[in-house]
Amino acid sequence: MLAMQYEITLPADYDMSIIRHRVATRGAGTDDFPGLGVKAYAVRERGVAGSPVNQYAPFYFWAEAEGMDRFLFGPGFATLSADFGRPRVRSMNGVAFVAGPDHATPARTAIRTVDRLDPGAGLEGVVAAAVEEAQGWAGTAGLHSFAALVDVTSWELVRFQLWTAPAPDAEGDRYEILHVSAPHMAGLPQGRTWPP
Repeated sequence: MLAMQYEITLPADYDMSIIRHRVATRGAGTDDFPGLGVKAYAVRERGVAGSPVNQYAPFYFWAEAEGMDRFLFGPGFATLSADFGRPRVRSMNGVAFVAGPDHATPARTAIRTVDRLDPGAGLEGVVAAAVEEAQGWAGTAGLHSFAALVDVTSWELVRFQLWTAPAPDAEGDRYEILHVSAPHMAGLPQGRTWPP
């Protein structure tokens, strides 16, 4: 599994209804995108849930690498880049993924946590702990899905929790999810996803 996220930070006085309208009218365009496991159309709004910024920050879990390439070099990303400038795309390797008991219900909120990996720590231990954490969340009511990922350019462990209701109190960046596309969620491997 591969994952990616880009963050478009908007002015403090930006009218976020523009983003909401954009997602409402275009979000369904990825509902059957080839190779896409899950896309969460995520936003942060300044002053809401502790966010210091207005931000459009969708994230993606890919069942197939070819799907990610097709998206990045396709018309949808080209339109986004024309409207907002081409954003930096953070690409991550999936370490663990679980579909929660409510994965058939659209996610409404999400939490992202990012932890820098200890340069002296063995990666196998990091992976084992992430898999154990994912399995610990697997049966939690209200959980849509949980993913643990490693960004190998910054050596950070990134976790996304998607919830079908308000996310529980926890540290991390909190998002409102405006739409979820999950055409190939069943194709995402459960449990440990990387390395083989």
